[in-house]
Amino acid sequence: MSRAARKVYLHVGAPKTGTTYVQDRLALNSRRLAERGVNLPNRRLFADPNLFHFRAALDLLGQDWGGPPGHADGAWPAMVKQVRRHSGTSIISHEILAPAPQEKISRVMNDLQGAEIHIVYSARDLVRQMPAAWQESIKQGRKWTFDKFLAKAERHSLWFMRAFDLPTVLGNWSANLVPEHVHVVTVPQPGATGESLWDRFCQVFGIDPQWAPLESERTNAGMGVAETELLRRLNRRLDRATRSTGAHEELLRSMLDRVDLRNTRKVQLPPEHYAWARAETERWIEWIEGAGVHVVGSLDELRTGEPPSDLAPDPNRVRNKKITNAAVHALAAMTNEAARRPDPSRELGSRIRAHASRLRQP
Repeated sequence: MSRAARKVYLHVGAPKTGTTYVQDRLALNSRRLAERGVNLPNRRLFADPNLFHFRAALDLLGQDWGGPPGHADGAWPAMVKQVRRHSGTSIISHEILAPAPQEKISRVMNDLQGAEIHIVYSARDLVRQMPAAWQESIKQGRKWTFDKFLAKAERHSLWFMRAFDLPTVLGNWSANLVPEHVHVVTVPQPGATGESLWDRFCQVFGIDPQWAPLESERTNAGMGVAETELLRRLNRRLDRATRSTGAHEELLRSMLDRVDLRNTRKVQLPPEHYAWARAETERWIEWIEGAGVHVVGSLDELRTGEPPSDLAPDPNRVRNKKITNAAVHALAAMTNEAARRPDPSRELGSRIRAHASRLRQP
């Protein structure tokens, strides 16, 4: 096999740019893609490749969260082994890789040496990006208000902003790569016609969209204003360390996955932050044009227009009636979820009776 026969596409982010959808669609069609020479590395047959990629990213970065202690140990070497076994195209994707420090990036390049490496980064306008990032942090158990979140964002003191800092992220990841191997995929504006986000990723990965016909239903959708404030208040009542372990986190995640939490107006960026968003965007575009990297989509899709005239209510000053309605809706959903789950004591009794029955058999 020639050195150029193996290609590795590293999709390193950014968060909140349709990554959940893209990763899930790749996973759903992984067997069909494998038949075409496109490898989505997985640790075990029929396992969830997205979980494997998450753990590989954690292991590479020396982090250990989102599961029991040690759950990511050895995942990155296992990922590298899977890539080396494949002679065609491999895709590695997780957004927590975006702000990786230089020494971790150097390890990636050393571990994957001999392959033609491509860096893929998806970007979205900050008017949509900032509300989505704040809501994601609330889903993860944070308690801060949108105002406080934005103040920290403008000081670049948030993990999200390190992941959104396109010039720094791509400057680090693209060192020693030719511009043609660095790809920026812009996220289409709502209601836009033409290429979909999936079409754009297919173009970068060298995939014919017909190779992956199964559609993903996962979008990691945003929440309404009242629903977000409800969850933020719930986080204030629940200790974050307790919530992040065991049944608390699993139950909340299940609710967020199953329940439509968009019954009220969506969270919007306040007008006073538009000037900052414009300045950040122009800094991104200036870097992209200067670096000469490959762009799929239009850089104009990243630009911020004028604030809408019908802004949603301030997410930190939502009427109590709306929050109460959201709470009742969420409580009903969580009650249905709890009722759907099997009773552990009954399950144990059934297993004991089944075991006793087997023992009585001649």
